Amino acid sequence: MSGLAAAFIVAAAFLTATLSGVFGMAGGLVLMGALALVLPVSAAFVTHGLLQLVANGWRAILHRKHVRWAIVGWYALASAVAALVVSLLSFVPSKPLLFLLLGLVPFLTWLPQRWINLDAARPPQAFLSGLSVTGLNLTAGVAGPLLDIFFVRTELTRHAIVATKAATQVFAHLAKVVVYGSPLLVGGAVGLPPWWVFAMAVPLSMLGTYTGGLILDRMSDVNFKRWTRWIVTAVGVMYLVQAAQLFAGR
Repeated sequence: MSGLAAAFIVAAAFLTATLSGVFGMAGGLVLMGALALVLPVSAAFVTHGLLQLVANGWRAILHRKHVRWAIVGWYALASAVAALVVSLLSFVPSKPLLFLLLGLVPFLTWLPQRWINLDAARPPQAFLSGLSVTGLNLTAGVAGPLLDIFFVRTELTRHAIVATKAATQVFAHLAKVVVYGSPLLVGGAVGLPPWWVFAMAVPLSMLGTYTGGLILDRMSDVNFKRWTRWIVTAVGVMYLVQAAQLFAGR
């Protein structure tokens, strides 16, 4: 791996962890696309899973008093089921398909709220969120906007939303690391960044998470929800353009 690519990954880890620290999902979306630009798809999935596992885990620890653990428990159980199903299918998306899926996922945020009657605080729907969100995470690389749908009608504060979503995504990203990482390790970890890239990126992800939390404290609930939708939509449009270019170049 070139020094430029390594520096790009490290910088992306910090910036996207900061973004996730504020909005709870946009950072993962940006990071997945950034990694797919410089890594093979399977390696990008594993690298994304490891970095987001740290970022989300640290965010959950920082905001642990706001985590709704009942939601996390049902989500974790469903994540295990989704990981087992996807691993049996042995599905790995091509790079054009990956960018297409990344571009489409953000538009879930524009579904009219009157169409949505989901609440992650209800155990059956917490389980459904784990099953669907982890499944999408394992095929598209990210699923933040889908996860957000399960929190639209909750009565949680912005801190509780960010904290609980972070805790659930620990299990989603752990599933990604296991499903895509196991074949890579058997084959000699081909395509993965060297260990020192992770050694630099992990503490910077933690620092970015802390920085994002400081910004979150200064936002109102209204601005939090409005900015999240527009940011992920803009990122989605860029990914659709990238997907079109990749499909055209075939």
